Amino acid sequence: MKSRRVLAAVPCILWLVSACLGQSFVLDLPRPSQHAVVTQRIGITDVTVNYHRPLVGGRKIWDGVVPYGQVWRAGANENTTISFSDPVTIEGQPLDKGTYGLHMIPTADQWTVIFSKNSTSWGSFTYKQEEDALRVNVKPQPSDLHEALTYDFDQITPNSAAVTLRWEKVAVPFKVGVDVNRIVAASLHNQLRGLSQYTWEGWDDAATYLLTNKTDLEEALKYENSSIENEERYDNLMTKSRILDALGRKTEAAAARDGALARANAIQMYVYARQLQRDHKSDEALAVFRSNAKKFPKDWITHAGVARLYVSQGDYGKAVQEMKLARESAPDSQKIGVDGLIKRLENKEDINK
Repeated sequence: MKSRRVLAAVPCILWLVSACLGQSFVLDLPRPSQHAVVTQRIGITDVTVNYHRPLVGGRKIWDGVVPYGQVWRAGANENTTISFSDPVTIEGQPLDKGTYGLHMIPTADQWTVIFSKNSTSWGSFTYKQEEDALRVNVKPQPSDLHEALTYDFDQITPNSAAVTLRWEKVAVPFKVGVDVNRIVAASLHNQLRGLSQYTWEGWDDAATYLLTNKTDLEEALKYENSSIENEERYDNLMTKSRILDALGRKTEAAAARDGALARANAIQMYVYARQLQRDHKSDEALAVFRSNAKKFPKDWITHAGVARLYVSQGDYGKAVQEMKLARESAPDSQKIGVDGLIKRLENKEDINK
């Protein structure tokens, strides 16, 4: 009998709440505090805040609409939630992946930010401290006026971002950190169990990521060997050379590099020589340009390389001639760039620098 009375009272309660809030629980109608979702990717980790945006509306907000010292829903209507697709740190404290109810306790000079395991309640009315996954304390900051409550992502770095609540003239940031390299390394293991394991590109991309980020070079070498097993190419042999060089295995690195250059086409050799020039390895670069001229004497890009050889000898007249030969057979998409090089050479400008 008691349960029937409770059930009978539910429509009345919903009607009272609906009347007070000016919104419907039956129909999809506009709400005074409109819904918003904002997402930021840090590395490969998605951070998403799902919330409703109350307006200031001329009211006193802090220690008024939002009392000091009490748990607040950090938005309006249903729980404000924050989701992490991978484990993160909040102000340096670890927090597992998942979706959390986001609550805050404001005071004049310090706020407590709460991540609750309960993310499906209405506001903070049924909040229970024993359901906390984490609490951190942060300092509020002055802000330009924000009529509507807003969540932003600020101070973006490769492995962190500040989630900032702004409303009225107050901003409340908390830092989310991500161990990007560890998460990507774990993700690569899973991704390379799918179709990508049957391509040379997948393994090469994984190895290149580890090499570029200077992490787990031995694993990078294993990935590169798997790439080569799928298909031996200039690209993966050159990446292997770079990994071996980073590992200090210079003789093996030179052998892999020689193997790569033996398979290189004219453009690949030219690009490699230009990289050597950018690395201030001028003599090595010129040697590659010479080798390219012997292997691919009729290719348009080879003429551009020979022009650079003449520049190194101070012969700008012949350099111009070679660059004009390059332009004659260059793809249309490259002609504008070659024209620029010709003008620089005619002005006797060293294009090798």
